[in-house]
Amino acid sequence: MVLAQLGGRITRALEQMSSLTEVDDDGKALTDCLNEIARALHQSGVPFKTICAMSSSIRRIVVNLDARTNDKRRIIHEAVFTELCNMLDSGKPSFTPTKGKPSVVLFVGLQGSGKTTSCTKYAYYHSRKGFKPSLVCADTSRAGAFDQLKQNARKLKIPYHGSYMESDPVKIAVEGVERLRKENSDLIIVDTSRRHKQEAALIEEKPDLVIFVIDGSIGQAAFDQAQAFKQSASVGAVIVTKLDGHAKGGGALSTAAATKSPVIFIGTGEHIDEFEVFDVKPFVSRLLGIGDLSGLVNKEIHDVMPTDQPTEFMQKLAEGTFTLRLLYKHSQNILNMGPIGQFFHGVPGFSSELMPKGYDKENRAKIKRYMTIMDSMTDEELDSTNPMLIMNESRISQIARRSGRLMKDVRDLLQEHKQTAKRWSKFNTNR
Repeated sequence: MVLAQLGGRITRALEQMSSLTEVDDDGKALTDCLNEIARALHQSGVPFKTICAMSSSIRRIVVNLDARTNDKRRIIHEAVFTELCNMLDSGKPSFTPTKGKPSVVLFVGLQGSGKTTSCTKYAYYHSRKGFKPSLVCADTSRAGAFDQLKQNARKLKIPYHGSYMESDPVKIAVEGVERLRKENSDLIIVDTSRRHKQEAALIEEKPDLVIFVIDGSIGQAAFDQAQAFKQSASVGAVIVTKLDGHAKGGGALSTAAATKSPVIFIGTGEHIDEFEVFDVKPFVSRLLGIGDLSGLVNKEIHDVMPTDQPTEFMQKLAEGTFTLRLLYKHSQNILNMGPIGQFFHGVPGFSSELMPKGYDKENRAKIKRYMTIMDSMTDEELDSTNPMLIMNESRISQIARRSGRLMKDVRDLLQEHKQTAKRWSKFNTNR
């Protein structure tokens, strides 16, 4: 069972309750619903104690409802949403890096958890935010650790430090931090080994933040790991990896949250950009199939758009003036994100198996086709908020000939713009 299936089971349990003529006063409908949710959470690796606490809290909310309340279903839905959020929310991290202000972040975790890869993803994420990150390999126990980190750093074209000869991780870390600070790195990321004694010595060097990396596929076993690291190190934040199709992701998330160390990122694949900020409410919204347009919009604008790109794009969106020119930039951003299926990769409630065969290839081709058509338009047409009003059949035919496309393709593009403009307008209204 992947997280998408977990979300599907919880959603179906709520829908089955909603399909009843009325929610009975003796609580049978609620009990059946909570039992199904509990089974789904348990199979996803969430600890039994956490499930019981959540169920009790929801039941308490419903029992305390005014007898005259008509919409019990809505309140139960809201209670499930709220309790799932509470289960996964541990507040803010103890420290957040500030651009231009030197900081040291120490990564800890068991071998095989994806720690070194997460260091790279963390560096890449912050580099796109305007930071000057660097990597230090203080893992002297794993063969090839420095080679892996060095290769990753070179791909990102960021500074790195390590040694093939030195066996003392503390000495490597101290020398690396000192050197990289002199080179004006404002985010020094230190990768450690799994040995607690070595990590304890490194922590004595007082990093600004200790991040615990945990394998999302191990479920309830995550609790014991998180507790052990919490006791030996002042863990300030958690990154959960391998949430790209494993059964126990819910357990890793909930148990990490149970240690009161907030989950700040989740890894959804092996690629460098398969790494997203963990935001509880949007995450639970997607898990339950409620949808999270704001989260997807935020991901595109802030994570895909280069940091040096002008803010005109965001300003125009805020004004609600969605033109063909903005649709063109929007299309570029989507193509930059890689395969369209990858855009939703790791999003709970979404399964690439649900996509028709060839869906991704066809949609990317359609986006490129539309961009070719827009390349044949005038500035007036591209900057109009309603281009359909200023284009007659003769002009549509001319654009089709210039772009090598059919008139139907041009009309489809204009209709696509109209529908997209409506969605953006609705988003701005609800924001």
